[in-house]
Amino acid sequence: MRHIISLLLENQPGALSRVVGLFSQRAFNIETLNVSPTDDPTLSRLNITTKTNDVQLEQIQKQLHKLIDVLKVQEVSEFDYIERELMLVKVRASGAIRAEIQRTADIFRGQIVDITASQYTVQMTGDTDKLDAFVQVMSEMTDVIEVARSGIVGISRGERGLKA
Repeated sequence: MRHIISLLLENQPGALSRVVGLFSQRAFNIETLNVSPTDDPTLSRLNITTKTNDVQLEQIQKQLHKLIDVLKVQEVSEFDYIERELMLVKVRASGAIRAEIQRTADIFRGQIVDITASQYTVQMTGDTDKLDAFVQVMSEMTDVIEVARSGIVGISRGERGLKA
């Protein structure tokens, strides 16, 4: 099962390396990784997406709590949550297909952010399923040249929060 784990950690050199090393030492795969500063410049928020069972997830959480730089650990996907990911997709766009790509991007609420004579670059945000669906539609319609994705950012709905 896919889990989104959010960490609040001190913004110190080596903190990210220790978290990633923990996953590596225990042979757990990180599907996506996203790190950003918080409203407090001394803290960073780290979102990790991984596919594990419940026993492995519990082990990961216990080990993360032991790391000195980690202040809080929360499995965001345990409760109601919002997830978003940013994606840039470069596709071949020439002739009549250009209008079809524009319509499809509009349907998926994407934006064309770069245009050349033979290519479009589409920017899109949404959950993983939406982005995967857009790439699938584009690959059936035209050549997908390149895909760049930011990784998942997740946050709990309602009153739950990750604060120091």
